[in-house]
Amino acid sequence: MVKKVRLPLTDETLAELKAGDQVSLTGVIYVARDAAHKRMSDALDRGEPLPFDIREQTIYYMGPAPAKPGQVIGSAGPTTSGRMDAFSPRLIAQGLKGMIGKGMRSPAVKDAIKKHKAIYLASVGGAAALISKSIKKSEVIAYKELGAEAILRLEVKDFPAIVINDIYGGDLYQEGKTKYRIAA
Repeated sequence: MVKKVRLPLTDETLAELKAGDQVSLTGVIYVARDAAHKRMSDALDRGEPLPFDIREQTIYYMGPAPAKPGQVIGSAGPTTSGRMDAFSPRLIAQGLKGMIGKGMRSPAVKDAIKKHKAIYLASVGGAAALISKSIKKSEVIAYKELGAEAILRLEVKDFPAIVINDIYGGDLYQEGKTKYRIAA
């Protein structure tokens, strides 16, 4: 069963989600990748505000996706989340509640998820064209000079994802390895 989730994320919503849950997200998500994460970290180092209020928000680690004429966005597939692991614990501590990408997260990120009540979701790699259909509006909101690495604000409806790491320490990737491990 797919759980409908309205964004931004709240502690109440996060309490209802468990590793392995399929979700359908509707609301606003932000796109930020490596270069944008570095810029946000540098801004925090200087005591400057982030380019958007990160509290209760969700960041999607999306690959570059130029739109064709008449489209809101091009293909919108996930990129490897591990590249943001050096920056994620700090952003989670600042109030970030959700991250969407692909691949496993570091122990430091998983600890921050549990400590600060956040969540990590996976989006299906290889389904970028399908995912793009759930994006209703896209606009650059910061770091335009970074091109494909700029921060985007997306309005989504029924964006498909799967809960990988939940607030309770659940980890779908670890559970899967355990479940399908062959006894020697």
